[in-house]
Amino acid sequence: MTPRPTGIATSAYRSARDISVIWHDVECGAYAADLPLWEELSAEAEGLVLDLGCGTGRVALHLARRGHAVVGLDTSPDVILALGDRAKELPVDSAVGDVRGFELPQTFMLILAPMQLVQLFASADERKCCLECVASHLSSGGLAAFAIVESMPEPVDASPPLPDTREVDGWVFSSLPIEATVDAGAIRVRRLRQTVSPAGELSEEVDEVLLQALDASTLEAEAELAGLRPAGRRHIPPTDEHVGSTVVLLRREP
Repeated sequence: MTPRPTGIATSAYRSARDISVIWHDVECGAYAADLPLWEELSAEAEGLVLDLGCGTGRVALHLARRGHAVVGLDTSPDVILALGDRAKELPVDSAVGDVRGFELPQTFMLILAPMQLVQLFASADERKCCLECVASHLSSGGLAAFAIVESMPEPVDASPPLPDTREVDGWVFSSLPIEATVDAGAIRVRRLRQTVSPAGELSEEVDEVLLQALDASTLEAEAELAGLRPAGRRHIPPTDEHVGSTVVLLRREP
């Protein structure tokens, strides 16, 4: 197969909505190392859960299947529509909104920010906006949990990673991690996305995500200014494909 210019295959596949949902599923859907912690915190909270940056519902649907009522929030209408389609009779509501400036009618006993969501913000001011929104939506005594990567581990000699793949209606979608570097106070993660049509046409592009450097102490200090008290830290172990995370717990005082 000869590589074709970026976008040939994907532009022919259904719609932009389908493509954004598929890439989210390919690159995020299989990650499960954090789910036991979110289950544990949800059971302890005994109340409504808010999943920030919920995407197509990796966390929200998992918790709902275990009896927890969840609201998912994401900026993308496409993934929110997909979440609604998948939720069916599960106790899941969803809303389109920016986690740096949202207003919901409910308050929550638990608010989750998985997969380094808070490190996608460009500045401390944007984190401040998010933390203030979280504080205003927590019930008295409620808990917020932010997963962050404090540092990249040293590289080790190992087999190259395998791509994350998915086949949909004869189309094959593949996402291969190709680089993770630390520069200018940020972690830069690059993945090679490839799409193969049923006819064998290949298109590819490099997708890049920038995670701002952030440590738990800094996040706790910023949260205190927003009215949230540090309530401990937990650890999500690394997997063969993912680095480990520190989970910063923050509580709204009764």
